Amino acid sequence: MNRAVMYDTFGGPEVLQLRKAPQPHAGAGEVRVRVATVGLNPMDWVLTSMPEVAQQFGLTLPSGFATDFAGTVDEVGEGICDFTVGDRVYGAATGRAAADFVVVALSGPADTLRHTPAEISDEVASTLAVAGMTASAALAAAGVKSGDTVLIGGAAGGVGVFAIQLAKLTGARVIGTASEGTFDFLRQFGVDPVTYGPGLEERVRAMTSDGVSAAADLFGTETAEAALALGVPPERISTIAAPNPPQGVHATGGINAHPEDLKRITDAIVAGDLTVPIAATFPIEQIREAVKLQAGRRVHGKIVVSLS
Repeated sequence: MNRAVMYDTFGGPEVLQLRKAPQPHAGAGEVRVRVATVGLNPMDWVLTSMPEVAQQFGLTLPSGFATDFAGTVDEVGEGICDFTVGDRVYGAATGRAAADFVVVALSGPADTLRHTPAEISDEVASTLAVAGMTASAALAAAGVKSGDTVLIGGAAGGVGVFAIQLAKLTGARVIGTASEGTFDFLRQFGVDPVTYGPGLEERVRAMTSDGVSAAADLFGTETAEAALALGVPPERISTIAAPNPPQGVHATGGINAHPEDLKRITDAIVAGDLTVPIAATFPIEQIREAVKLQAGRRVHGKIVVSLS
């Protein structure tokens, strides 16, 4: 049996349905993975609700759901040398991850597959591909380096929890925008929290005598605009998935990250230098509830869906 989350029309979490589907099989250059866990990302529900964005990713109706996954290789196609049946793996398969089985094309530009280090659980591994790569790309686009004071918007979210820790590992000071309810959570990571919303520029200015030197806006453009007002050069500001970013700032995403960034992240997790907070885990039967919670953007960290 192959269970798969599908939707026939665009809309909110209510359009998602858990169905029985034919089992896919690995062809030449492909690997089939028995999925154990799926990590949710904001882009997942954006694709279900915005046809124009889904089209950009090559998705048509009916469609599968979610991108990040972790599990075990259970079928290997012709020409595959790097993976064998039984290998623990994690990766990304846009619009197909929330299913018992997912086939990954190793030469496909949108698919990612990596070996899961023994020290990392499937739950954590399923959160890494999209969020980790997106955080790395955002910091790289802003040129974050040791000695910087970097302003990160959406610091407590699924991408933010990676971005704040990666920025700290470079030796930067991190000021993170968030709601007051997340302040203690962010302080655990050495972040100086600041409330988002009107007046952000003035609040940040009061927090630092040397100013802000870089910024990464992980939710909209408010942080990017505040950084510009604080005198940060536009070339040292990045945004992700912002429909109309300010002129001159870098619009980026996980596709722009370096392939080795995932290894850098997993190495940091194994070394204990980076942690992945799991806000909640849902069974696949509760996929709608999981997406509702994730789309509310009030969680601290990642939401994971289990298929076991």
